[in-house]
Amino acid sequence: MYDMAAMGAWIEFAVRWVHVITGIAWIGSSFYFIALDLGLHRGRNLKSGADGEEWQVHGGGFYHVQKYLVAPAQMPDDLVWFKWESYSTWLSGFALLILVYYLGAEFYLVDPAVADLATWQAVCISMLSLGFGWIVYDLICKSKFGDNNTRLMIGLYVILVGMAYFYTSVFSGRAALLHLGAFTATIMSANVFFIIMPNQRIVVADLKAGRTPDAKYGKIAKQRSTHNNYLTLPVIFLMLSNHYPLAFASEMNWLIAALVFLMGVTIRHYFNSLHSRAGNPTWTWLATALLFITIIWLSTAPMFRIAEPEEASGPALRFAAADGFEQVHDIVLGRCSMCHAAEPSWDGLLWAPKGVRLETEHQIAKAAKQIYLQAGVTHAMPPANLSYMRADERAQIVAWYQAAMRP
Repeated sequence: MYDMAAMGAWIEFAVRWVHVITGIAWIGSSFYFIALDLGLHRGRNLKSGADGEEWQVHGGGFYHVQKYLVAPAQMPDDLVWFKWESYSTWLSGFALLILVYYLGAEFYLVDPAVADLATWQAVCISMLSLGFGWIVYDLICKSKFGDNNTRLMIGLYVILVGMAYFYTSVFSGRAALLHLGAFTATIMSANVFFIIMPNQRIVVADLKAGRTPDAKYGKIAKQRSTHNNYLTLPVIFLMLSNHYPLAFASEMNWLIAALVFLMGVTIRHYFNSLHSRAGNPTWTWLATALLFITIIWLSTAPMFRIAEPEEASGPALRFAAADGFEQVHDIVLGRCSMCHAAEPSWDGLLWAPKGVRLETEHQIAKAAKQIYLQAGVTHAMPPANLSYMRADERAQIVAWYQAAMRP
């Protein structure tokens, strides 16, 4: 039977690959249409009745694009809908959340030093919070408070900062920032599914019935699309953050997340202003740089120093009790812990790579699957085999992990 750990790693890799591909497609089309809309030449009294037009060149050809503020005079036969990019991105992202954080909740989602939650409690909080985010956001958008776009964006920012603090109070640092990204991405994808697409369907139905569509549907869809535009870059940062302990393993991780959302605004403001020919606000470069420098400072002021038990506990007990653990413990201490330590002894390293520490029985047993895949099944660790791990030592790691996994 094919090794389940290796199979799980490949399934996770495949889902992550799909998530990245669909994310690129969604972000690409979103950025393109926002830039196109902002760059349209309006007020030309086009014979077609369109609100604006733009000429573009790409791939050796010229494109003449026109936008109708409400709808064209009649329904075109070959209308292209942009929706599956958003749906596929969210679905693949949620599948990845299940594979990594729900099925591996003991190791990646729950941190007893933050909140001593049962696995089922953590998973319920995760799922309920994603739904809560969309409901609150949608209600605010539809209220009188949402009539003013600037006020609405400030309100949304306050909600996001509040959720950043909440997530870092209940989940591990790694899971907290990723969940904040998932929370935001859920709002974005729900905007497409519940607002933008239904409004477009209403316009299409009116056209087919010979009625003049109401312009309010396009206005509402445009508002939600603009929100998505400003939220995209922070979501990407938050999704990548789980690979970088400097981002998530800081006592100020919630504040780092809050500043990341501001960076998303400054970056998108620059490009949106440029595309709309409203000037060249280079001040946003300085603002973004200062925000990023502040984030760098916060990331090490100070790092988390969570006291972990010396002996294995919880889910790690299974691996600590398996045959061969004593030998593997000595191998890891001799070949890995000079880098994977609270204070690495390897020249040039200031903190443990990926935040993984392998100094105690508990830490080694807790990282059993990673050690097995990285140093047993593959030779990814130690990098370039700088600590000279032998073939028989790798075989001992494999035998130990497989012994622990036997029923």
